[in-house]
Amino acid sequence: MGAAALAGVLVIWELAARAIGDSVTLPTVTETARTLVKYLTTTYPEVQGKTLVEDALISTGRILAGFAIGSAGGILLGSAMAGSRVVRELADPLIGVVRPLPPIAFIPLLVVWFGIGETSKVVLILFGVLPVVTIATLGALDAVPADLLNASRSLGASPVRTMLRVRLRAAAPGVITGMRIAMGGAWTSIIAAEMIAATGGVGFLILQAGNYLQTPLIFSGIAEIAVLGFAFDGLLRLLLRLADPSTRR
Repeated sequence: MGAAALAGVLVIWELAARAIGDSVTLPTVTETARTLVKYLTTTYPEVQGKTLVEDALISTGRILAGFAIGSAGGILLGSAMAGSRVVRELADPLIGVVRPLPPIAFIPLLVVWFGIGETSKVVLILFGVLPVVTIATLGALDAVPADLLNASRSLGASPVRTMLRVRLRAAAPGVITGMRIAMGGAWTSIIAAEMIAATGGVGFLILQAGNYLQTPLIFSGIAEIAVLGFAFDGLLRLLLRLADPSTRR
């Protein structure tokens, strides 16, 4: 059924493009597919450009670095807030202030601080991922039934051991769901950053294609983002299935 839905979208896209009859406004599916295949091995721009594969690897590397650091930091901070009232009282207002701020608003500031290299991109993704994962971790830990915690403590487990072996394991599905949400935001942030301050990546490619009205290449870049995002989400969904057997049904 999911494949049928995607096929339906492609059919509507193809019919709309043929009705418009202008590839600059809306290229056909077949034209976009040909462009995508061509630039998998052909650089764009031709001088000092990169292939779609190379740009995808650049963006993926930035995503993995920022997402891994942000997720690890969010889980640690959320766990500390759940286990310590002092930490919660200190961190909760900060998270509440930072969370609504769009990460892309900080791109000019990060460029001033770190330049247009990799550091600014990784910090931007970290800034967007950490609050989301922190809140998801805290909410999932708070939702763990008290009976589980009392049973663990009555059997002699320390607070730290209870957190690691009981609370975090029980909260894993909620934490992973928060990571899935943060992953979507990470792609939004990195593509915007690559359009503003970068010399490579899928966002940079889309911007260059737009400057020369290469609409089929723009759609090729968008399709590449969709595939990569779907793949990363699939990996997190697989992790969720392993952490929560009830989702396997």
